[in-house]
Amino acid sequence: MTLMTADAYIDSLRQMKKRVFMFGDEIEDPTDHPMIQPSVNAVCMTYELSHHTDHEALLTVESSLTGEKINRFTHLHQGTDDLVQKVKMLRLLGQCTGCCFQRCVGMDSFNALDIVTTKMDQALGTEYNVRFREYLKHVQAEDLVVDGCMTDPKGNRGLPPAEQSDPDLFVRIIDENNEGITIRGAKVHQTGAINSHEILVMPTRSLKEADEDYAVACAIPADDEGILYVYGRQASDTRKLEGGNIDVGNIRFGGHEAVVIFNDVFVPWEHVFMSGEYPYAGELVETFAAYHRSSYGGCKVGVGDVLIGATKLIAKYHGVENASHIKDKLVEMIHLNETLYACGLACSTEGARTSSGTYLVDMTLANICKLNVTRFPYQIASIAQDIAGGLMVTMPSEKDFSHPEVGPLLKKYLVGAEPYPTEWRQRILRLIENLTLGLGAVGYLTESMHGAGSPMAQRIMLSRLADLEHKEKLAAAIAGINDH
Repeated sequence: MTLMTADAYIDSLRQMKKRVFMFGDEIEDPTDHPMIQPSVNAVCMTYELSHHTDHEALLTVESSLTGEKINRFTHLHQGTDDLVQKVKMLRLLGQCTGCCFQRCVGMDSFNALDIVTTKMDQALGTEYNVRFREYLKHVQAEDLVVDGCMTDPKGNRGLPPAEQSDPDLFVRIIDENNEGITIRGAKVHQTGAINSHEILVMPTRSLKEADEDYAVACAIPADDEGILYVYGRQASDTRKLEGGNIDVGNIRFGGHEAVVIFNDVFVPWEHVFMSGEYPYAGELVETFAAYHRSSYGGCKVGVGDVLIGATKLIAKYHGVENASHIKDKLVEMIHLNETLYACGLACSTEGARTSSGTYLVDMTLANICKLNVTRFPYQIASIAQDIAGGLMVTMPSEKDFSHPEVGPLLKKYLVGAEPYPTEWRQRILRLIENLTLGLGAVGYLTESMHGAGSPMAQRIMLSRLADLEHKEKLAAAIAGINDH
């Protein structure tokens, strides 16, 4: 069992034969494509840091299944310390990449599946957890990137899967035999799917008996011949094709999402972890969501650290870093960011052991964490844009700054405070633009709103999890109402 290196990871992707479509064309080498390469670089950081002396203890852990040293992204949490270390790891990676690094959904899916398949086996006499753990041993041994694949297109949101006019708008089982099952459908918003070794399919919502065929969880090689990937557009994405490294803002890293289409994909039984057990679909979704909502208390905070740093720098380049109102706004950014981190740590330290032995975060606090994430990054971004100023969105292109005639004039007139070069100001403005409006805003803002469920999903969970009757009794007792 070996921890993969970043170079080995890239080589492993190049050996895969995925069918990837972008801008109406099928692309031959997605790993080296300039649109996708920044997201590959971001995943590479999850491998690089696992070999880094200063961060090895955070990125690696002893497997509960084999006793071997593994990447934490493939681990089943064995205590609250594991849950806390996960949040710290995600913050570190956000700080190092300034974007989504794409392995969190897989990690959170592993832990959710371990808990729910154990419950299924205990109640139904199935062997799903045995299968799942054998599969996870393989993932750990090879240090694989696994795309947790949950969100279906959904069609008419007011109708359950079985009542849709097109039955394929949720992934479903269309056939099964002694060898396995065949699935059909699609998943959307799949972060890092093109950079993954495996696809781990899960249901996207609670299901009823009529939806039995949609209760499916299974693992599939990412280059299965029946899988198609369609790259999702992002704001300002074609800047990556222009050849420079300033206008993209984040000069090395980025993320990507894709529509993943399953054209009658066969899955052998050993890689099937739910097949028709509809009563457990909702629990799997909620368990995964709790883990993933707590994850945002780490990764979004790390990216927030980058944005706060960029805002401090642009204030310096503008010559206003010592203004009292600028200092106060930076303090507000810090307050918001650290509040998110506190929520991520809180739901982790309050986690508890489940019947599988895997620890689950406190679900109430995890939903509080994510509900804050739907708000605070937007407030942080607003302050960053306030301090950055209008040049962030009106600045001429990198090529204009290199033009023999207008370039020197732009550098003269768009300079900020001495002794900082115009190019430094240019680069930081583009980074703030990236994180608050452009490519980086996909992961930092929109994903903060809708990833792991939009705000109403958290509010629904909080209304279910909060014990209001207990709070009523506390108030009645304090007030002297004895017969309440």
